[in-house]
Formats: sequence, structure tokens, C-alpha cells
Amino acid sequence: MNVVAAADKTTDRGGGAGRVGGAVRAVGRALNLPVTGAARGIRKATHAHGAGESGLGKLIELHAVNGAGDVMVTVALASTVFFSVPTDEARGRVALYLAITMAPFTILAPVIGPLLDRLPHGRRAAMAGAMLARALLALIISGAVASGSLELYPAALGVLVASKAYGVVRSAVVPRLLPPGFSLVRANSRVTLAGLLATGAAAPIGAGLHAFGDPWPLYGAFVIFVAGTCLSFSLPAKVDSARGEDVALLAADERHLHGPHRKQAKRPGLRTVGPAVTHALGANASLRCLSGFLIFFLAFLLREHPLTGESAAVSLGIVGVAAGAGNALGTAVGAWLRSRAPEVIIVTVVAVVLGAAIVAAVFFGAFLVACLAAVAGFAQALAKLALDALIQRDVPELVRTSAFARSETLLQMAWVFGGAVGIVMPLNGTVGLLVGAVFVAVGWLATLKGLLASARHGGRSRARVA
Repeated sequence: MNVVAAADKTTDRGGGAGRVGGAVRAVGRALNLPVTGAARGIRKATHAHGAGESGLGKLIELHAVNGAGDVMVTVALASTVFFSVPTDEARGRVALYLAITMAPFTILAPVIGPLLDRLPHGRRAAMAGAMLARALLALIISGAVASGSLELYPAALGVLVASKAYGVVRSAVVPRLLPPGFSLVRANSRVTLAGLLATGAAAPIGAGLHAFGDPWPLYGAFVIFVAGTCLSFSLPAKVDSARGEDVALLAADERHLHGPHRKQAKRPGLRTVGPAVTHALGANASLRCLSGFLIFFLAFLLREHPLTGESAAVSLGIVGVAAGAGNALGTAVGAWLRSRAPEVIIVTVVAVVLGAAIVAAVFFGAFLVACLAAVAGFAQALAKLALDALIQRDVPELVRTSAFARSETLLQMAWVFGGAVGIVMPLNGTVGLLVGAVFVAVGWLATLKGLLASARHGGRSRARVA
């Protein structure tokens, strides 16, 4: 009987230990659920509709990582170069930053697209290299921020060039990863939206890290970009395949080729992108130019003259949120419209932005500035997706990847130009926004006739093969 009692006690102890272990595991699962549940939800969303099988889901996740890392660097640089010193000194610092970073980038930008055309078999390595370079440069900038060293500026140039190079390669990669029955517009809208959501989520995290010290957002960027380096190599091998590709020339048709291109016209496979694409690219360039201009012009204007009742930081935050919301809405609307009448979409949204810029300039005020930021963000996203639709429709598949890379390079250069103008403008809201309206008007008027003509003819004309 004593033996039986002892066995019962042993069983009770074992059951108690099992219950304790089960409780610990339950608590662990409860604590992990927000993380694992969110991760599963994100993976399900990014890999839906065949994106997981084609590899597009991995690219969507990579672009989200890219956006999160870039915003961490932006938070660190803004707090160091812009907010930490008086306005006049801040303007000088940002002017120096632009002179040291943007000017060389303007020279390098035209080289990036053609260079990547020559390295089609190394796209994964190029994306990983861009991520790793930014990770290492973030550490260099963190040291420069702490010591006040001039290393900040060349390192910032490296981050900018690497970021833009990633953007060019990413544009070239998307057509290679389309799931069956998936339009290019839909794919690009998913990629863009993922980047916007990641940027919005990472911005407050970066601000929180900044509370621990100036270098901390850069440490966060380092970790994020290292993760992006690893994720780049997880893309499918077909990303590196150049089978069936050739180089695109950003010219309307064979008659517009001059100089060395005219002499090489008999080379097999030489193609142009078509008039609809070149006109759409010009309209998009005007919107990118406005975007770069508004970022730098409003940064200084709102610091000197904040929105009514708000601080400079809050004023910039309001305008930034408005632009981001507009961009996200434009991406969503573009995905819904798909590729319907892309020429009409571009003409319409550029006209709306032109009207919004003129109204905001004439009746300058806090509400109208925020509205202009939202409208510009909406139009930029929607017009870019319409350009993607035109490239998919009018550019032969043989040169489509190259066309994406080169068009993205041109758009990046337009943004740089707009930013450079924004930094030298006097801090007069009406004058500044009228200058922004001029950028849009030039692009709209220069492309209006060609885009409407293309829309009337159905845009069915294909680029010629020389």
C-alpha cells in the first residue's frame, strides 16, 4: 500500500511538472504570437496570387526592407544636418550636402542604367551590393555624426548612389518575376505599396532610436541593410538570366536616332521604345522634378514659417504624411485601374497637379500646401504606374527590362534637378510654388499632344526593329 501511495505521489509530481511546462509553453506562444502572427500575415499577403511561386513575393519583401533602411538613414541625416542647427546654418549645411552628393550623382546617374545593361547576369549581386554598401556606409555616417567629421558627406553620397542603383535594378527585375496572368502595373503597385508601408512603419521607430542618440537610427539601418543583403540572394536565379534581352534606346522611333546610333542602325536587335513611352516619360519626369523641388523647398519654408499653431517638425510631418497618403492612394487606384487608358491617366493627373500647384501658390496657406503634397504624391504614383503599363504594352519584351532600368535612371535625375532648384529658392511660398507649377506646366505642355495622339490611335504601334 505504501508502494502504491508513493507511485501516486510520483505521478502527481510528474503531472504538476507537465502542467507547469505546458503553462510555460502557452505563455511563450502567447508572447510570440504578435510576432509570428504578423510575420505569417505579411508572408501570406506578399506571396498571394502566385507571387510566392514566381519570386515576386521575395522582391516585395526586399523592397520593404529597402524602404525601412532608407528612412532610418533619412531620420539620422535630418536630425544632424537640418534640425540640430539654426535655420541659416542648416540651409548652408544642406546646400553643402547637395553640392557634395547630388552633383556627382547627376554625373553618375546616366552611367548607372547602361552599366547595369552590361551586367544582366549579376542583378542579384548588384542588389545585394547596394544593400551591403549602405550597411557599411551607415556605420561610417554614425561615426561622422558622433564626431562631426566631414566623412558624413561622401558617405551620404555613397548611400544615395547605392539607393538609386538599387531602384534602377529593381525596376529591371520586376518584369522577370511576373506570375502568370499578372500585369506589370499590378506587380509594381504591390512593390511600391510595400515600400511605402515599411517606410511609414520604420519612421517612428527611427525617431524612437534617435532618442537614445544621433547614431542609433544608423545602427538600425545597418541591421536592416544586412538583412536586405541576405534577402537579395534569395531571389530566383532567373533574375540573373539575360536570355532574350537586348538594350533599349530612349528614342521615339528610328527616324530620331542620330550620330553613332544612326551608324549602328543595321545591328540586329536595336530597338526604340516608341513615342507614347517617351512622352509619358517626359510627363513623369516633370512630376519627379516637382517632388524633389517640394521636398527641399518646403523643408526650409516650413522650418522658417511653420503651419499655423504647429512647430517646424510637426509641420514637416503633416506635409510628409499627406504626401505619403497620396502616394499610397495613387498606388491603390493604379492597381484598380490596371492598364486602362494610360495616356489619358497621365494627361489628367499632371493637369490636376498643375491646377493644385497654381491654386496653392495664389492662395498660399497651410491647408493648401498639405493638399498639394497629397495631390503630388497621388499623381506621381498613378502616373508612374501608367508609364509601366505603356512600357508593357508598347515596348517589345526583348528590350523591356532595359527600358525600365533606363527610364528609372532618367526619373531619378529629374528628382535630383528639382531638389537642387528647391535648395536655392528664396523662402517665399507663392514664388516657390509658382516655380513648381512651371516645372509641371513644361512637362505637361510638351507631352500633351503626343499622349493624346497616342491615345486616339490606340497606342498599338510597336517600336520598330532596325
